[in-house]
Amino acid sequence: MSRDPVTPSAWPGRWHAYWRLMRFDKPIGIFLLLWPALWALWIAGAGRPGLQVTTVIVLGVVIMRAAGCVINDYADRDFDPHVERTRLRPIAAGEVRPGQALTLFVLLCLIAFDLVLLLNAYTVALSFVGAFLAASYPFMKRYTHLPQAYLGMAFGWAVPMSFAAETGSIPPVGWELFVATVLWALIYDTMYAMVDLDDDLKIGVKSTAILFGSRDREIIGGLQLAMLGILVAVGVQTGLGVWYALGLAGGAGFFIYQQWLIRNRDKPSCFRAFLNNHWFGAAVFAGLALDYLGR
Repeated sequence: MSRDPVTPSAWPGRWHAYWRLMRFDKPIGIFLLLWPALWALWIAGAGRPGLQVTTVIVLGVVIMRAAGCVINDYADRDFDPHVERTRLRPIAAGEVRPGQALTLFVLLCLIAFDLVLLLNAYTVALSFVGAFLAASYPFMKRYTHLPQAYLGMAFGWAVPMSFAAETGSIPPVGWELFVATVLWALIYDTMYAMVDLDDDLKIGVKSTAILFGSRDREIIGGLQLAMLGILVAVGVQTGLGVWYALGLAGGAGFFIYQQWLIRNRDKPSCFRAFLNNHWFGAAVFAGLALDYLGR
């Protein structure tokens, strides 16, 4: 049976559905992926990363985050209609067909790959690992209570790629920053999962919010302290000074605020805590950038 052709008047709605499928209407994910990449670029480039490398990494972050959202909604197409927060997503609402979403995912990955070809061979090789992590992450919630850790590896892979692109190698401090980014994803994505806790339990989806149970706040707090400890170690090893320390202090303040927000575990406040992590990432980067600018 042939499908009805899409009339010109229907195209604005179709493009708007694709725009929302790529989550460009909600840029928080771009920032959470971008800040660690910028931390890595500034450290790798001693405050002056190359323009081409920076441009490729930033554009790659934006495109691969969009691709990740597309494949996530494709993977969750049978779950999303049963979750209050996700039931109006384009695939769940029938605005975009699953096959169209897969085509868009492949197209975005090809664009990102074309970009990475402008960088060195080591970075190109690392990009295959990043693509695998991005494509496989959405399916992890079926098999493990730690999909947030896997998300951290997918989001954090921009860190070793940034070091490789800028310097041709990944020093120990690059892997330490990668571990910090994985911990950060465990922090903010657990807050995000706390919003969907009731629905996830109902439909059988796994998450750290379920795994941590009544000790969620304490475990998140421990992860926050561990992440700050690693970032302090990174600063010591790279010779960063007062401005970086002030950036970390500002980040610690945002972590304290997030703990206050999630104290009663009500959904709107947990979501606000998740969103607030953008400011944590910005504070750390501001400290980094000012520290290198003063040299």
